[in-house]
Amino acid sequence: MHAIEVQLLPTTVSTDVAVMEHLTGLVNRVYAVAEEGLWADGATRTTVGEMADLTRAGEIAVARLNGQIVGCVRIQRLDGGKGEFGMLAAAPGHRGVGIGRELVRFAEQKCLEHGLPIMQLELLVPRNWSHPSKQFLAGWYTRIGYRIVRRGTIDESHPHLAPLLGTPCDFVIYHKDLEA
Repeated sequence: MHAIEVQLLPTTVSTDVAVMEHLTGLVNRVYAVAEEGLWADGATRTTVGEMADLTRAGEIAVARLNGQIVGCVRIQRLDGGKGEFGMLAAAPGHRGVGIGRELVRFAEQKCLEHGLPIMQLELLVPRNWSHPSKQFLAGWYTRIGYRIVRRGTIDESHPHLAPLLGTPCDFVIYHKDLEA
């Protein structure tokens, strides 16, 4: 097996409709399973337009295996010396080979290179029940060094998404000290 290669997408790729459609489809397929039951029917995680905007902003990195895009992550700068990763997705047919781990490692390294010593992530969790994918992710993030710093509601972080929820949810905010 070849090594997983991770790189920021060049901003010019934002105009490549086939790549934007591929990434949008990948994220939406992964999140449809990872967040099943959290959203109203028909809600999707992202759109081709949003993916193009994020790529144009230099915030999308992809993982390739044998030249094929098999994962992606959004990396952004937050206020207060923090970076954040989100929209983490690994192709279902390539799970368990380290794609997620390599994407997170890349995001952490990019943030450190830009003087951002704290990495943040937000995990959407149902308020009144336990979701297997979210339990798995909470354990995985903890194992790779992330710690819960607070809980918040979707209304405070992303009010435009609240009406799309199919069940009450909270965001669990994790931080990792990248210099530790």
